[in-house]
Amino acid sequence: MDLLSKAYFNYSKLIKTIKIYLLLAGPGMIVMIADNDAGGITTYAATGAKFGFNLIWFLILLGPVAYFVQEMTVRLGAVTKHGHAEAIFSAFGPFWGWFSLLDLTLVNWLTMVTEFIGMTAALSIFGVPTVITVVIVILMMFGIVMSGRYWTWEKITMAFCLLNLIYVPAAILLHPSVGDILKAGIIPNFPGGFHSELFFLLMANIGTTIAPWMIFFQQSAVVDKNMREKDIPWGKFDTFVGAIFTIIVAVGVITVAGTLLYGMDIQSGAQAAKVIMGTHPWVGTLLAIGLFDAGFLGAICIALTSSWAFGEVFGWAHSLNYKVKEAFWFYVFFFLGLVTAGTVVLIPGAPLVLITLFVQVIAVTLLPAALVFLIILLNNEEIMGKYKNTLFDNIANITIVVGIIVISSLYGISTLFPNIFG
Repeated sequence: MDLLSKAYFNYSKLIKTIKIYLLLAGPGMIVMIADNDAGGITTYAATGAKFGFNLIWFLILLGPVAYFVQEMTVRLGAVTKHGHAEAIFSAFGPFWGWFSLLDLTLVNWLTMVTEFIGMTAALSIFGVPTVITVVIVILMMFGIVMSGRYWTWEKITMAFCLLNLIYVPAAILLHPSVGDILKAGIIPNFPGGFHSELFFLLMANIGTTIAPWMIFFQQSAVVDKNMREKDIPWGKFDTFVGAIFTIIVAVGVITVAGTLLYGMDIQSGAQAAKVIMGTHPWVGTLLAIGLFDAGFLGAICIALTSSWAFGEVFGWAHSLNYKVKEAFWFYVFFFLGLVTAGTVVLIPGAPLVLITLFVQVIAVTLLPAALVFLIILLNNEEIMGKYKNTLFDNIANITIVVGIIVISSLYGISTLFPNIFG
């Protein structure tokens, strides 16, 4: 084979590989980027405003953590052909099944409320009334899922995922000092020493990078996409790529906040965007658009997570490949979840800030239990066969669980005894 023919062969092989990936990409990319939701953007902005670039190393560390957790759902979904709620009921019985499902439902609903808080606050910057935002968003989301094809929903959602990267050009527009970012953010450090505020933001960043709904969502999406065991390597690669994009967006938000808001008390992503628009209109505008997109992605994915889970448990038709009349209760549950969550934002005097903080704490508190269920399932050779966890998988994931428990415990101790760490 001459050099030209060899080059053409390699090019054709590369194009074929890309086409295969684009066909199988979706669940991993969407779940990772959607986790940079409205609450996540607020958390990153607050982290950058409080500690500058100093915790970027921690966010980078969370990328592999998220990958190790989520790739297990790819294997579990492709092997069992069942969603995570159904897998828990089958393996652990009704008690733990209902415990997981009800916890998931409550936290998902509260998280959807925070997504509407983010979306309405973002568009209010441009003068859009809250009620208009809520109505339009619900109609848009319901319209997207009504196509009767998982593929259509996935590709539209992937477009919103691309928009989530808007924080990268926002950071570039500021021409930040790469040297300062590397010097302050790459070497592990704990600014100000150990204290409750540091532990709270560490917990919040964990909660916005790894959440219980993500485990349920990706496994159900893998099943709805009809991925097989032979597709597992592609699903894992898709998850890996999504994890990289997640951290890129997080670092972008922290870079913007650390550059323009350092030393300020930032309570929300919308507040950060408003403050920045006063001095850097383009950057502030990009942040506001990104906040709306983040809330939109989070809400549509989390609402689907609950619908998939309840469909699995109650035996309803629960696939985006069905029309509304074929999976009536699946779509009703999806619609009601969005409507009730959106309505909370319209209630005068509703404790929106309290809800946001409550969701962050509860999500991290429930995460270890969700991870333990997942690890046990992945170690069941009868269920997983040759795709069960390796020794390295178990070491990595058990370390993650222990790390989360330690940080949560330190936060609780530092809150009860503020002076214990000096």
